[in-house]
Amino acid sequence: MNKKFITNLIILLFLNLLIKPFWILGIDRGVQNAVGSQVYGLYFAIFNFTFLFNILLDMGITNFNNRNIAQNHHLLNKYFSSIVILKFLLAIVYSVITLSAGLIIGYDSTQMSMLLILCFNQFLMSFILYLRSNISGLHFFKTDSVISVLDRFLMIIICGVLLWTNITGQPFRIEWFIYAQTFSYIITALIAFAIVVRKAEFKKLKWNYPFFILIIRQSFPFAILVLLMAFYNRIDSVMIERILPDKQGEQQAGLYASAYRLLDAVNMLAYLFSVILLPMFSRMIKFKDDVNKLARLSFTLLFLLSVTVAVGSFFYRTEIMIWLYPQHINETLAIYSSRIQETSWIFGILMFGFIPISTTYIFGTLLTANGNLKYLNLMAAFGMVLNLSLNFLLI
Repeated sequence: MNKKFITNLIILLFLNLLIKPFWILGIDRGVQNAVGSQVYGLYFAIFNFTFLFNILLDMGITNFNNRNIAQNHHLLNKYFSSIVILKFLLAIVYSVITLSAGLIIGYDSTQMSMLLILCFNQFLMSFILYLRSNISGLHFFKTDSVISVLDRFLMIIICGVLLWTNITGQPFRIEWFIYAQTFSYIITALIAFAIVVRKAEFKKLKWNYPFFILIIRQSFPFAILVLLMAFYNRIDSVMIERILPDKQGEQQAGLYASAYRLLDAVNMLAYLFSVILLPMFSRMIKFKDDVNKLARLSFTLLFLLSVTVAVGSFFYRTEIMIWLYPQHINETLAIYSSRIQETSWIFGILMFGFIPISTTYIFGTLLTANGNLKYLNLMAAFGMVLNLSLNFLLI
């Protein structure tokens, strides 16, 4: 089992390290440099705001489905035709609540338009993750690895043309970035859907109300975990943008986004471990195989990686920020130096969060596979309360 884990992890890491660093350091960073910290800060805050209610899109179904399909492959035929309908129903609920919340906190018409499209993108991302949970649950890890990078690959092509060829004859706009995401997610979702339909021997969608209620009840502990984690991972930039006055909130959210980008990037590497470990742990637990060796191996690899990255990032924080974010044309040297100094300290502190996050991806995944969600939910609830309290106090 360790050999299978290492083999599939290498393939998954190779594809993601081939595509996602270029996406984060080339495209995503290039977009922020093109539109400026203030405009990107607003986008980043609204983007993270859509994550706060993301649980309504999924209700824990993806993790629940991954665990159950891994343990019982034959359930794919039973689950798929009904869960697809349920996902679309949840998308409607999610959109109504998220847009209503946006109005309540004071988003204007421009911000609401951006929020609407980002809500649709969130649905597409959630649907892709659900489809991938079926593919990985069946242990088709190579196929899942390709699907995991397909959307970013398409975005790189589209945004690369818009950023670096001047094909439009206009300065790059943040809306183009959002539309590129939408197109890429649609194509990826269609391809993933076709793969799962073939594996599930899908014939037609089934409206099954008792099944909907059963699935939601069984996946509810997973839903609570996702909700709590979304709040303590994504609320920071939303609170910065909303609490600070005038344009200062957007500017500071942009600075935070500059530093958070690399933490988000390395978190993707840790997340890839959990993508493979969840179905493997689930199947091993069902057949009463020993999970200690696999847990110890994955923890050792990820812990060594996280400590190295965190320490290296702290000592070279200023050099990394200067390399990533050059001086804007209309920016004085004094303002640029102040921006880099502020972002560097944020970055240096944030990167130490990668160590405990990595640990959670290993042992949290093991607890999820074993159905011990009570402990994870308690930990996540404590993290959310602490995060909200400190943000209110310090902002």
